[in-house]
Parts: sequence; structure tokens; C-alpha cells
Amino acid sequence: TAGSWIYIGTQGILQGTYETFAAVGNKLAAEGRHPARSLEGAAAPGSTEGPLAGTLTLTGGCGGMGGAQPLAVTLNDGACLIVDVDESRLRRRVGKRYLDEVETDLDTAIAKVQAAKDERRGWSVGYVGNAAEVFPELLARHKAGEVTFDVVTDQTSAHDPLSYLPEGITVAEWHTEAEADPEGFTKKAQASMARQVQAMVEFQDAGAEVFDYGNSIRDEARKGGYDRAFEFPGFVPAYIRPLFCEGLGPFRWVALSGDPEDIAVTDKAIKELFPENTHLHKWLDAAADRVEFEGLPARICWLGYGERAKAGLLFNQLVKEGKVKAPIVIGRDHLDSGSVASPYRETESMKDGSDAVADWPLLNALTAASSGATWVSIHHGGGVGIGRSIHTGQVSVADGTDLAAQKLERLLTNDPGMGVIRHVDAGYDRAIDVANERGVRIPMNESAESK
Repeated sequence: TAGSWIYIGTQGILQGTYETFAAVGNKLAAEGRHPARSLEGAAAPGSTEGPLAGTLTLTGGCGGMGGAQPLAVTLNDGACLIVDVDESRLRRRVGKRYLDEVETDLDTAIAKVQAAKDERRGWSVGYVGNAAEVFPELLARHKAGEVTFDVVTDQTSAHDPLSYLPEGITVAEWHTEAEADPEGFTKKAQASMARQVQAMVEFQDAGAEVFDYGNSIRDEARKGGYDRAFEFPGFVPAYIRPLFCEGLGPFRWVALSGDPEDIAVTDKAIKELFPENTHLHKWLDAAADRVEFEGLPARICWLGYGERAKAGLLFNQLVKEGKVKAPIVIGRDHLDSGSVASPYRETESMKDGSDAVADWPLLNALTAASSGATWVSIHHGGGVGIGRSIHTGQVSVADGTDLAAQKLERLLTNDPGMGVIRHVDAGYDRAIDVANERGVRIPMNESAESK
């Protein structure tokens, strides 16, 4: 995904994970299954509590991408227990303030997250252990009523079995064993994944909200012999697709001046542009406080069709008026509504069965190029492994000129617009409504043509 140049390190996955966990909490509330919120999905009147307040999430994997999970949960005011075999990964995340503390005693870890849940307080604990062993143990305790997990997921490096530590092998032995017998190691890893996924399915049977977080663990568990592996959904069809139907997705930008103050100026401008979006404001405040820049100062947030173009024009105006010290580069993550084909992630379980149809990223690339993008890239991988997805990146430079404004308005309208069109074509009613409401012309679908 770094092929688009605008890769910004863990901030990107943190923000997408923040949005995902917010959607999980909202779904639980809408279904009347949230332990602490009303059926309408709102917190108590006047409350500023996040969507996960009063819930407990269990997950695994605190490495490169998975390390975003504990902070994403706590920013939504939930409690989180995250399991990782490698204590150094957990300690590293504490150092970056993505994780609150590390425990090596399971009873103590459970007590701490249970207290946070009871107090409706965001708090995360990393437990050192193998998820294939710990998840079944926690399932037993969940069934016995000793602790109740409301949400269960995983973001270990399951897409690469050599990066998933099987039961019975220590961290110190890991790489030696994998290099000595990669085929045998893979089979052992898949067997352990099968055990972990079995526990996840049985958590779902016992009432928890369970989802695959795009790391192919279900398919690896299937290869490991577990035939119920696909009984819980991927996160996109479960929570994110309704947002994709609105062209809602990642919008990111980089300050070419290298001065963090320019990002502070843009944060403030975005909040003023969208004054009613308290969820967005909470993210921007948290990012300013908790996120370390990796490389040039950068920011990401989720904006919808129409909003991205407004933000792009605003940034171009900031450059023109000298309110920032240099041009701003604008792009997005590959996790978007119309720029990717990924059957185990973004396009899993499409309504019309078009999960693996790869035309859409190519159309997106052509549209971005003809709309005036500064550069366009086509790449694959994206968390699910090489060969299992294809997606397009687009980037544009806001340099304060009138020409840049024209290009930005076209690009940042058409790019998310392709997401609306893609979901109209697949038959999603919400996408058809959005197209009609916001004037997205879709000639191949008369019911969605703008009026």
C-alpha cells in the first residue's frame, strides 16, 4: 500500500480501526445488544461517551497493524484485552501509548479489564500468551459467567502462516523452526489457527459480536481442518459497507513543509468546516494528542461524498492565503469504497457476487488520472496478502493555484463517487438513495440517475 507514496505508518490503520470499532458499538446498540446503550443507539442525553463504553473486547495480535486495536477501542471508551505471544510487541505499544499496560497473569489481566468495563472506562491490557491457547480458555470463562466479552476479533499475521506462532513452539524458537521446515510449520500454524477460530465461532454461539478483521484467519483455519471457519463475517460486510455506500472513507493529507504546526492548522480548519461531526472532532483531538508522526507530518480522517471535495478546496485555500507554510499533499488509504477488489476484506460478500471482480480499481485509476490527480498507483496486498487484492491509490497536490482547485474538486468528487457507483451497480439500496440525494449520475442504473 506504500505504492501511493502517501503511506503514513500506523496512524492510517489506527484511524480505520477507530472507525470500525465505533461502527461495531453502533451496530450492537441498534440491535439492542449493547450492554450499556439504548435501542436507539445513543448514549444518555448529554453524554460524550463513545460507542463502546461499557463493553469488553477480546482480540489478538499487537504487531504492525494489530497494535492499533487497543487504542482504537479505548478511544471509543471501551475496555480491551489483547493477546500476543511476543511481550516485546506489547511493551513497544505501551511505549507509544497505544496500549495502557502489560500483564503476564491472566487472572489479573481479566480483573483489570473487567473493572474498566464496569466503570465504562476506556482501558487496555496486553496479555502475553498464544491466542490459540488463550482464546479457548477465555471462552470457557465466558461460558461460566466469570467474564463477559461483548466483542471478539483478531489481527494476528494469519495471512502468512510463517508469521503465526503455533502452539508448542516458543518465541525464541520461532524463526529457526519456520526456516528449518516451512511446510511443516505452516501446517502447525493452520492447526493452531483452527483452534483459535473455533473459539471465536463458539464465542459467537455464546452471544458475543465476532468478526474477521481482514487477515485471512478464517481461510487458514479452514485449511487447518475447521469447517465452521466462515460462520462469522468479515468486518466490511458487517459494519463498513453501509458507510461505503455513502462514499464514506479515508481522506489523508501530508504537510510538505515538514512543520507539525501546518497539521495543527488543518485540524482546526477541518473541525470548523464540519462543526457538527463530534465523532470526527474526537478523533482529531485524540490524534493530535496521541499519534506520533512517522516521516512528514500527516493526518487522516474519514469523510464522505461531497465532504472530501470541500476539504480539498479548503486546504488549497489555506496554501493560497499562506496560512500553511507549503503545499499540502492529499490522498487516501486503500481501504475505500470504490478503489479495491479484495474478496477477503473490502469486497467480501458483495450483494451481486462481484467479490473478486477487479475492473473497479482499474476504472478508479483511469477516473483519477483523467480527473487531474498528481499521481496514480495500482498495487496489491493490503493486509490480506500479496495476490489476494488489487487497489488503486491517488494523490494530488494542493499548491494554492486555481488549476489545483479545479483538479481537486474533480478528483475528490469522482473518487468517492466511484464508490457510490460501484455499490449502486451491486444493488445496494442505500447507495441508490445516496446517488439520488447527492446528484451522482449513474447512466447504467435509471433509478439512480440524478434528477
